[in-house]
Amino acid sequence: MGEWRDEDGVWFRRAARVIAVDPAGRVLVMRGVDPAAHDHVWWITPGGGLEPDEDERAGAVRELFEESGIRLDPAELAGPVAVRSARFDFDGRPYRQDEVLFFARVRDAGDALDTTGWTAVEQASVTELRWVTADELDAVGEPVYPPALPSIVRGLLERGWDGVLHTVD
Repeated sequence: MGEWRDEDGVWFRRAARVIAVDPAGRVLVMRGVDPAAHDHVWWITPGGGLEPDEDERAGAVRELFEESGIRLDPAELAGPVAVRSARFDFDGRPYRQDEVLFFARVRDAGDALDTTGWTAVEQASVTELRWVTADELDAVGEPVYPPALPSIVRGLLERGWDGVLHTVD
């Protein structure tokens, strides 16, 4: 992965994620847990670190396929619909991650998701991969990243992408 440490010892990486929505209006999310702090859990869309010089769209579809088995063409992604810069600790290391989020309607999602492409880190840190409604995501009782994800999903379903790149927390 294309990550490095800055002068303050914080690891930095670029990432791309996909807000994948199925025909029933459900979004695909992953429940993560920090291997170094099992009480630190969260929900996030599929995606992850980009390779050095990797195109964001190509990285987003690569990550979606590796994490779910869903294969999309980069041209099927709308956006990026949002960008965010996050600071977090993971596995005992401080990170800053700049990420872009794309939107895709998945025509034939089916219920079978393929996790055989998970890396060792994903196998240790992802406890669940499933389709949920925005209302179900609001009710998980655990942090969701970005926190605005349920409202972003509702807006995309109701109006589609507005063509604007939104900055979110």
